[in-house]
Amino acid sequence: MMNENTPNKPEDQMNQNSESADQHTPEENVVNLDESSPLEDALKETSLNPEDHIARLEKELAENKDRTMRALADAENTRRRALKDREDAGKYAISKFAKDLLDFSDNFGRAIQSIPDEAKSDDRVKKVIEGIEAMESELMAVFDRNGIKKISPMDEAFDANFHEVMFEAPFPGKEAGTIIQVVEPGYIINDRLLRAAKVGIAKAEEGGAAPAPEPKDPGTNIDQEA
Repeated sequence: MMNENTPNKPEDQMNQNSESADQHTPEENVVNLDESSPLEDALKETSLNPEDHIARLEKELAENKDRTMRALADAENTRRRALKDREDAGKYAISKFAKDLLDFSDNFGRAIQSIPDEAKSDDRVKKVIEGIEAMESELMAVFDRNGIKKISPMDEAFDANFHEVMFEAPFPGKEAGTIIQVVEPGYIINDRLLRAAKVGIAKAEEGGAAPAPEPKDPGTNIDQEA
């Protein structure tokens, strides 16, 4: 009877190793010849024609340069937009508040206009008028310090960018489109329109002929009508 603790014989050990090797499938022992190693890829690249290799590198360099330039341009545009937004915020931050004050400013002129002419000779009324004018002047100074300018375009040509037409009327001696009355003054803040000036403009008379040009020499202006 054999002892269970008896060491295996060399022949038995060889048989066990053979059986373990037979357990591996043939697919596990096959090397995939289609897969290329990094070394083989590098060798393929070095095997290119030098001219082709240089052209390839130049193309990659041009593409990288183009991407870099685009990224720099985008960054510069973003910086400029941020700078402009910051400048606009500083210039026009008070626009809404200033617009709310315009009616208050107009009331100074309305108060003076509401005083009858015969009452303006009274010393007490004169003091009131002087006080109103002083307050209006101080408010205009505050506006000026904050970049707010008043538009009162009397006798100027109509400009749709800054003026709003309230009426048109014939006015002798004025060209069509000339402002003949400022109904309500306008205001701008740092060259941006805050409120358009409301105006009345002259219009051409119906059937009116254009003025005849001035004669260059005496006697050339001849009346040809019978």
